[in-house]
Amino acid sequence: MNRRIYTLCELSEKEKGVVTDIFTRGDMRRRFMDMGLIKGTKISCQIKKSDIAAYLVRGTLIAIRNDDVKEIFIEKIR
Repeated sequence: MNRRIYTLCELSEKEKGVVTDIFTRGDMRRRFMDMGLIKGTKISCQIKKSDIAAYLVRGTLIAIRNDDVKEIFIEKIR
């Protein structure tokens, strides 16, 4: 089976994924970890606007700018 890996900003509204890797560093990486956004975390895109999206992570809705999630990689799930 061939897996396709996407960046989190490529997730469309109502799509779901599982985090496969996070390549951000420093304070932003720490913030993601504090929110529970780590490898293996299920995430779904609830609302998507031009430069920001709201994601459901571990029962919490968080809004993140697209520039901040370009280094988070996911595998889409159903």
